[in-house]
Amino acid sequence: MAVITISRGSYSRGKEIAEKVAAKLGYQCISRDLLLEVSNEFNIPEIKLVHAVHDAPGILQRLNRKNEKYVAYIKSALLDHLKADNIVYHGLAGHFFVKDVPHALKVRVLSDMEDRVRLEMERKNIDADKARRLLEKDDKERRNWSLDLYGIDTADPMLYDLVVHIKQITVDDAVEMICNCVSKEQFKTTPESQRMIDELALSAAVHNALIDVGRGITVCVDNRIAYIETEA
Repeated sequence: MAVITISRGSYSRGKEIAEKVAAKLGYQCISRDLLLEVSNEFNIPEIKLVHAVHDAPGILQRLNRKNEKYVAYIKSALLDHLKADNIVYHGLAGHFFVKDVPHALKVRVLSDMEDRVRLEMERKNIDADKARRLLEKDDKERRNWSLDLYGIDTADPMLYDLVVHIKQITVDDAVEMICNCVSKEQFKTTPESQRMIDELALSAAVHNALIDVGRGITVCVDNRIAYIETEA
């Protein structure tokens, strides 16, 4: 039993890998459906959540804190799912939320730009130059998003337990590697690691309850006691 987070860029085959890993292990696979869940629960248009997890916050967004709130809602929903274990999550930020959880295998999937451009051209029926510009823009926004909100560069290999480059290594090779890796003893869920993820989920839920109170609120849960700090 474990949790797997897969970080990937657009058209990097990460979605395909995540779905195949989940099918092989019998795990639940989640990504965009999480946004739909949050959209329904908090009555927020899905498009606003999409922008919150893809666009780097601008000056106006920093002032009204909407992105911060939307990401907090998504974080809480994701951690609530991950408590159940046996989950594969592919999408932005999952590895940030469980970076210290021992039974969370954090994977980064890379693919050559030329392969990504070809897939973008095929799926959107556009020329190579436009496809490349769109991909470069998307990569930059994703990187700026994580730097702005967390001060973390998604390109840093130290964030991940496993980095897979899809070229010589095929999609099926990557699936086999991830499944083999997650079967290792160090990625098995223990009572202590389960307590860690349960407390992260509770911290996120408490933070959500207080997010409209004011700026700079941080929450840490230890042994089911919530410690709350504010800028004041």
